[in-house]
Amino acid sequence: MSLVTLLPFIVLIGAMFLMTRSAKKKQQQAVDMRNQMQPGSGVRTIGGMYATVKEVNDDTVLLDAGPGVELLFAKNSIGAVLSDDEYNRIVHGIEHDLKSDADIVPDDASSLTGTDASADDAAASGDKSVDLGKKDAADAPVADAAPAEAKTDEQAKKSDGGSEAK
Repeated sequence: MSLVTLLPFIVLIGAMFLMTRSAKKKQQQAVDMRNQMQPGSGVRTIGGMYATVKEVNDDTVLLDAGPGVELLFAKNSIGAVLSDDEYNRIVHGIEHDLKSDADIVPDDASSLTGTDASADDAAASGDKSVDLGKKDAADAPVADAAPAEAKTDEQAKKSDGGSEAK
């Protein structure tokens, strides 16, 4: 057998070795994480439930999922041990303030310009306010009655499915 024939097998064996090595490394990290659990720390199970560790045994963990709710889980069913800040953010909705309140952007842009233009200033400069609302039919000027009747006839012809549609 030549080296060219053996090369694909060598590459395949090397790739398998690297994959199993990384899988073992991840598995060892998960075991270390589960062994570092202590009562009071927040965890997420592999099923997605968030709870607080109440008691840790050799193979099991007693979790407090709420007032009066204690659950017994296998240690390897713990998906992640969370930091206190992350647990409080997810479960209780408490955000840890990393920035001061001065960095908050206001809801309106008037405070960003530095000047507050009021309606009195606009009236003094001669600007008129423009009403962009719809006007009622009673407010509209009365037009000639004949064109209004012609428009209603055209609308009736279009909506009755007349001969143009055939």
